[in-house]
Amino acid sequence: MARKAVHPEPHPRPLYRADQVRELDRRTIAAGIEGFALMQRAAAAAWQSLRARWPGVPSLSVFCGGGNNGGDGHVLAALAAAEGLAVQRILLKPIDELSGDARRAADMATAAGVGAESWRAELALEGELIVDALLGTGLGGEVRGEAREAIEAINASVLPVLAIDIPSGLHADTGAVLGTAVRASRTVTFIGDKLGLHTGAAPSCVGELDFRALGVDAEGETDIVPAARLLGPGLIAAWLPPRDRTTHKGDVGHALVLGGAPGFGGAALLAAEACARLGAGKVSLATAPEHVTASLVRRPEVMVHGIRGAGDLDGLAVRADVLVVGPGLGQGSWGQGVLQAALAAERPLVVDADALNLLATRFTGQRREDWVLTPHPGEAARLLGLSAGEIEADRPAAALALQRRYGGVVVLKGAGSLVAGPEGLAVCPYGNPGMASGGMGDALSGILGALLAQGLPLEPAVRLGVLVHALAADMAAREGGERGLLAGDLASCARILVNPTMGEDDAAATR
Repeated sequence: MARKAVHPEPHPRPLYRADQVRELDRRTIAAGIEGFALMQRAAAAAWQSLRARWPGVPSLSVFCGGGNNGGDGHVLAALAAAEGLAVQRILLKPIDELSGDARRAADMATAAGVGAESWRAELALEGELIVDALLGTGLGGEVRGEAREAIEAINASVLPVLAIDIPSGLHADTGAVLGTAVRASRTVTFIGDKLGLHTGAAPSCVGELDFRALGVDAEGETDIVPAARLLGPGLIAAWLPPRDRTTHKGDVGHALVLGGAPGFGGAALLAAEACARLGAGKVSLATAPEHVTASLVRRPEVMVHGIRGAGDLDGLAVRADVLVVGPGLGQGSWGQGVLQAALAAERPLVVDADALNLLATRFTGQRREDWVLTPHPGEAARLLGLSAGEIEADRPAAALALQRRYGGVVVLKGAGSLVAGPEGLAVCPYGNPGMASGGMGDALSGILGALLAQGLPLEPAVRLGVLVHALAADMAAREGGERGLLAGDLASCARILVNPTMGEDDAAATR
């Protein structure tokens, strides 16, 4: 029943680790572009980005560190001065202690008439915009000393900030904050986009992201395999073309949602509703008997079955194409029995919520290639025997470790959700703080179940489902705001997203 994409799947933007970008930089220089010329190219791109975002700003405070990131800042300061801006250049390292391209850049700014002063805590910021060129992508340990003081002063100023290449203090590979990090309004990054700019704490630090390749064809270096791919809306049309006019419900799958222990019926119903709205031909819900009436009143299109235990599931699972297990499942005997029956069924699984907790505690050692695990950081920590803090310190590594241990495809939820599967890592850059409310994971499980029921291959279905879930939340937030966004608001928005816009001829035919 698996369906191939009608159009070639779009090639999402590659994301790299810091060491990979440094290697790209090295190869570019070895190919004949002088290092200082590349630095000038980066600074010019940053200057263009600054002028595009803040065209009328009259003055800058440019913070320059002691390395090449600081060198970019020195050159930008020279460019700004040449355009008539008042530039305050603040140094973390004296010019006479600089070397190489960073020293050439600093001398260039001095020759352009830009003054320089060393950072001190009592220094007054004179610019109306801050440029962060303090610490680059090579940072590995916690920010300390004067660099920490400078970052804290930048954040305390509440002025707009342009970060060059990466907000200082943000880990380029993991998106973790190394003690403290600049909270930029915009970040302009070069040569290769960095994984750490899209997950973890990155959404709070990066602001708008402006990627400039600087003429470097990173994907042309085929031996440098991207660390991840960035999901984008083009994936939707690639995998969900318009349906054939003769399609019937038997062609688009049957999903069974298993959950809703006594007192927890809402979670399973949210999953079932999202599953129906995403186009599964038939959706069944197996839940505690006391939830049947409310479920039918809320969503009569769902076939609701009251089950007192796993024995009541006989016959239900074999009629479904995919099982969604976990929403409102509980960890008591009812939930344990239902999960055991789901694991025994020879059907693809979407595993969420308490089903994940039971895998970590009662059903250990499971591994299969036909399931999707969707943990948040706390659940991921239990599955790996770590703390939630350790998960958040390196989200990409955690997602990959989960996939290696449990097989299938893993979604590590959170800001910059990660999808880890046999094809590697993908990152979803969408979503918003309004998703910090109950039931959002249940809606995601239902979306994933619907896409699998319709015959999409496992990994593309999961990537697509995570993308649609986040985009639907963004659409709902635009309509009514982030605060007060409910999981139930996503299903109707997701339905819009997965239906290609009608062309003029199609629209005319419906009049």
